[in-house]
Amino acid sequence: MSENDIVREFLLGFVKIHVLHHAVEGEVYGQALMDELARHGYKIGPSTIYPLLRDMEKSGYLQRSDRVVAGKVRKYYRATQQGSAALVSVQDKIRELVSEVLPPGK
Repeated sequence: MSENDIVREFLLGFVKIHVLHHAVEGEVYGQALMDELARHGYKIGPSTIYPLLRDMEKSGYLQRSDRVVAGKVRKYYRATQQGSAALVSVQDKIRELVSEVLPPGK
């Protein structure tokens, strides 16, 4: 496994948490998430975000609703109760990890 693959694997976990965070706040869809993640420096394309959303839905963290927008079906996702609970649990782990991994003041 190359260094890029390893970094990508770690960052994908952060992306999932970021997606879940926004899905708890309100409905999200693929392109908007790609744009949001790009603002934070993540270069996530359709071949990554759409399978990720499907996997998170299949795992019970997201629920999907389809709507026609400008003549096309757009899939909107929102966090389920399981997804909201998972985010709260992950937030506690993130706080603990950050306090251990990052030097004070960072």
